[in-house]
Amino acid sequence: MTTLLVFVGWCLLLVLAWPIALLALVLMPLVWLLVLPFRLIGITFEALFALLRAVLMLPARVLGHRGR
Repeated sequence: MTTLLVFVGWCLLLVLAWPIALLALVLMPLVWLLVLPFRLIGITFEALFALLRAVLMLPARVLGHRGR
């Protein structure tokens, strides 16, 4: 659904201001390359917090608590 809204927004921008739409189309891969390291850092931290949660909840699970 989000992809469809972005595409419709881009088509609307293409009709109203085609130079800005073409510039956005050219710059989108560059922005994706700039954001990629931050996404990788986010995935790493999410995995780290999941590991810490698993280690901290291990005694409760050993004692029989099922959790969510």
